[in-house]
Amino acid sequence: MTFRYHLLLVGFLLAALAPPAARAQQAPPAPAVATGTGSLTGTVLDSLKKEPVPYATVVLLPPAPNDKPITGVAADDNGRFALGKLAPGPARLRVSYVGYGTQTKAVTITAGATDVGTFRLPTAGTALAEAVVIGTKPVVEVRPDRLVYNADQDVTNAGGTAADVLRKAPLLAVDGDGNVTMRGSSNFKVLINNKPSPTLASNLAEALKGIPAEQIQSVEVITTPPAKYDGEGTAGIINIVLKKGVDQGLNGRVSAAGGNRNSNGNASLNFRKGKFGFTSAGGTGGWYGPNEFSRVRVGKNDGTSLTQTGDGDYGGQWVYATVGLDYDLSDKQSLSLTSSLNRYAGHNFNSLLYNLLTPVAADNKLFTRSTDSQFSGFNGEITGTYTKTFALPRREWSVLGQYADNSGTFDYDFDEFRNAYQDTGHGLADYRERSRGRNPGTEVTVQTDFVQPFGDKQTLETGLKSIWRRTGSVADVAGLTRGLTPDYQPLPGRNTDFSYDQNVQAAYLTYTGKTSKKLTLSGGTRLERTELSAVFRTTNSEIPPRSYLTWLPNGSAQYALSDNNSLRLAYSKRITRPYIDYLNPYVDRSDPNNIVFGNPGLDPEITDSYELSYNTNGKAGSLNIAGSVRRTGNAIESVRLTPNRPDVTEQTFRNVAANTFYQLNFYGSAKPVEGWDISGGPDVQYIVRRSPALGIERTGFTASLNLNTSYKLPKKYTLQGFMYSSLPSPSLQGRNSANLYYQLGAKKTFLNDKADLVLNFGSPFNNYWVYRSTTDTPDFNEVNENKSFQRSFRLSFAYRFGTEQQGKQRKSISNDDVKGGGSKQGGQ
Repeated sequence: MTFRYHLLLVGFLLAALAPPAARAQQAPPAPAVATGTGSLTGTVLDSLKKEPVPYATVVLLPPAPNDKPITGVAADDNGRFALGKLAPGPARLRVSYVGYGTQTKAVTITAGATDVGTFRLPTAGTALAEAVVIGTKPVVEVRPDRLVYNADQDVTNAGGTAADVLRKAPLLAVDGDGNVTMRGSSNFKVLINNKPSPTLASNLAEALKGIPAEQIQSVEVITTPPAKYDGEGTAGIINIVLKKGVDQGLNGRVSAAGGNRNSNGNASLNFRKGKFGFTSAGGTGGWYGPNEFSRVRVGKNDGTSLTQTGDGDYGGQWVYATVGLDYDLSDKQSLSLTSSLNRYAGHNFNSLLYNLLTPVAADNKLFTRSTDSQFSGFNGEITGTYTKTFALPRREWSVLGQYADNSGTFDYDFDEFRNAYQDTGHGLADYRERSRGRNPGTEVTVQTDFVQPFGDKQTLETGLKSIWRRTGSVADVAGLTRGLTPDYQPLPGRNTDFSYDQNVQAAYLTYTGKTSKKLTLSGGTRLERTELSAVFRTTNSEIPPRSYLTWLPNGSAQYALSDNNSLRLAYSKRITRPYIDYLNPYVDRSDPNNIVFGNPGLDPEITDSYELSYNTNGKAGSLNIAGSVRRTGNAIESVRLTPNRPDVTEQTFRNVAANTFYQLNFYGSAKPVEGWDISGGPDVQYIVRRSPALGIERTGFTASLNLNTSYKLPKKYTLQGFMYSSLPSPSLQGRNSANLYYQLGAKKTFLNDKADLVLNFGSPFNNYWVYRSTTDTPDFNEVNENKSFQRSFRLSFAYRFGTEQQGKQRKSISNDDVKGGGSKQGGQ
């Protein structure tokens, strides 16, 4: 057994030996409630950030000293609660939630409706009268409909990027190339503050490097999104919540970090005065490191063997900035305007040693190729929002508009030296080739939403949305052969000029109602119309305009076993539309034995998802157990074919598979002793992949483990550790790699809690992890190995000034309806 599998085995043993989540606190049985006409309503907020605390437990108690509950309820997504049919008289309301302190308030129930105002819960600190001592939130919160990773409480994120943050969030994984998967699938959507980022959609792996970790407050993993979200993302939605502004005064933050894998500098400045608020953040940084790779392909019919080995380095820079303005027209009307830009540019330099061996010596080929690939991406967007609330609590109307300009470039230059083992210089290259390409893109979105409550226990949400999206690809290729051409000559048939239009209109309706004290039902549907067309100017051809309607129902039922324990059953139908990475017909022949191109004729995927989960919260911890089934009948898969000769493969995308994922996930958090927090759990999957078109059926198990722990020491020191590991998983044409990544960090807080110094170590006990994947087809077997050099260190410093408090929640657009990203894998 190799060292890497020893490490995986150790990881799973740690999970088995870790202390389980503490048994949830059970509320005493509630006596019969006297029927009355009174009602109580209110809101639960985080005392530090002034944000809602969803699903907080609200219990009605008699006057002191009697603590026997009369009735209770859980707050909704916005922290609001309502208790009805109450008998008039004095009482108390007690509000609590895991990771927060408890607050109790005396109330008087009348014969009518009474608004008891806002409960501001201290976060894991202590409350003395009305003075709140600042504490910390748990690193991971388990909620009935999502898992929330509070990145701002994890010291190992200091000085990192969004990719480092997502690596530690529950149910997510990031491999050595920066490709993200959610519950083992690359088919999901990533939002920023509940709104889209076209750059993330087009190249997720690179775009995540351009968002500093210091700007991220939390990551929400939503496995069964309701109808108000766009219908894309069969595995679910990842919502990255960025830090926002302040209620009053001026505050900001400056930070800098440096290490052997990345470095950056960031700053933010925010203030609010009266009706006006301002938020801003920006930063710049870079990433760098070495790489090594190898490929061995053996033909099954003629014994042809292709061996490729190489090494090189990668690097890049990013710039990130955002500015937000908001103004309260009145107590019930507000306007906001936000703009942001995210630009990244980088390179991958590889020196490839190519060796083709066949039984016939005259066919042997040996050459060295030095390739320098350049890429860049830009996303600039501006969003305007108008929000109106009404005298009736929870009634709200909003109108939003957004314009986004998204573009990217992709270039490469290579020098080929035949019958040589090394690069001997540009002037001696036997053959040289270069390509210049760009992906233009724009997106315009208009959206309106309306929320109408019916009493305290029923809510109707409805909305309309339209997206006008345009993208494409323009590229040219030229070559130079020493002794034959004096300069680069265009290569006929290698250029591309392609544009693609996609328009989506949608309407949704969602009803949520509490049918009894214990049962809450939610049902909704979304109708989407998709219109698309494509033009190929290099071949004077086109895909004629066509449109289709998609009905996407969903629903859930949540049953409260007690104040802290619940069961939830959910169903949703989701759609995945292919994005430019999958559609681009440009043929990349930079490696003549591994040709890659997209497929503009792809159809969307449709997925049915079913999930049953058990959720419990208590003073000492929380636990979520979820079983799910996801089935996609026309999945988009990356396929490798050998249409001409076995030593040359073509990789593209096709709707060729029916995939089913059976999944069981455990995720919990606990406090074994004072100052020690631990969260995480295992995930087990059984995967079935069938492709009648390719004559393939593959099945198999895989499993993964996510662990995060922290310990507070005296004198404001904190230690933190993280580990993610996974076993290999079956792909349509082979097997994907196992994975292991772990990190250790230490933080010292000083200067009256305004400064932090953090030292992080990534994978200190192994220099690299080998990502090994296999491909098995009727024509060939292939093994690919990519060494990810993970051993790293990073030292960061941050200084905060002013009063950090969260501002108002603003509506935001969330275009999460297309499939794309850095993974380049087919839909799962």
